[in-house]
Order: sequence, then structure tokens, then C-alpha cells
Amino acid sequence: MLQQVQTCAELQKQIHDDLRIQHPEWVQSNGESPTCDSYEARLMELLEGLTQREANQSRDCHRD
Repeated sequence: MLQQVQTCAELQKQIHDDLRIQHPEWVQSNGESPTCDSYEARLMELLEGLTQREANQSRDCHRD
């Protein structure tokens, strides 16, 4: 089922859950998943970069 995401925290949770559902082979017997954790961390880095870029562009537009 497709869920609508309202916040960044909800998006993180959905990605966290979906990665583990789609790739159970990445989940260790203790429930940890370094591979999923790595993908989640990289996605957050990318999103932070986009957010920062948008903030800079918005600030530049208001200066003109």
C-alpha cells in the first residue's frame, strides 16, 4: 500500500521499514542492518544537500 509522507521523519521511517521489507537478506539475525543503515545515511546526506541548496537559492532570490 502506498503511504503519503507528510514530514521528513515520516519519510525516514518509511524508507527504514521499506528497505528491510524489500531486502530481508540485508537484515542480520539480531535485527541490525549495516547495509540499510548505510543507504539511509547516504539518502539523508543527499536530502540535506538539496535542502541547503534550496535555502541558498531562496536567499539569493530575495537579495535580488
